[in-house]
Amino acid sequence: MKLKYLMLVLGILSAEFALAGSFDTDTFKTKSKKEVIITFIKHGSLMLTYNKHTIQVDPVSEYADYSKFPKADIILITHEHGDHLDAKAIDMLSKKETTVILNASSQKKLGKGTIMNNGDKKEIFGNIKVEAVPAYNTTPGREMFHPRNRDNGYILTIDGLRIYIAGDTEDIPEMKELKNIDIAFLPVNQPYTMTVAEAVHAAKMFLPKVLYPYHFGNTDVKKIKEELKDTSIDVRLRKME
Repeated sequence: MKLKYLMLVLGILSAEFALAGSFDTDTFKTKSKKEVIITFIKHGSLMLTYNKHTIQVDPVSEYADYSKFPKADIILITHEHGDHLDAKAIDMLSKKETTVILNASSQKKLGKGTIMNNGDKKEIFGNIKVEAVPAYNTTPGREMFHPRNRDNGYILTIDGLRIYIAGDTEDIPEMKELKNIDIAFLPVNQPYTMTVAEAVHAAKMFLPKVLYPYHFGNTDVKKIKEELKDTSIDVRLRKME
């Protein structure tokens, strides 16, 4: 019996070690000095943990074995494209109490979840607030990739720590309205999202304390760090191609 228990513990520890060793993480402090840990999975897929709560953003099975991840309390889906919406990953991460938040077209495709439209706000667990914000293309001829008023970006406010996850968007004028953003994720891969110049312009519009380029494919995001070196923005590069 003791041997079986030991083997079970070792198995759990091995799985956690494998997960921790596969992806980079950064840790931030909230206003109450609690930790928010961000796990950088790939492309648009992220995991955030806070106060025993787990938040998954755009989980996609191609980028990770989600059977090795804890069940999610919240799953955020920005839009219905296959590199953001994956029913298999969502099912694998879901438990009875999981809240899946998504835009209307994703809800129609998935067949479940809580719809949030641009401008909607929702409070979960008392100290986690979710706001859906616009995400769309503006370059002529590319509007069909992410049309206005369809997709979501999200602002998460976790015990005072404000995290902006832009989703698939260009440097839209609504970004000027973003306030007090501690951490921002901006996508950088044309023709679907931003060019390097657009990402730099977007960052200068709202001046996040920390900026992570993500969803960048083959784009050389080192140029963003170089272009913003004389600003107050801490540009951090992670494996989010």
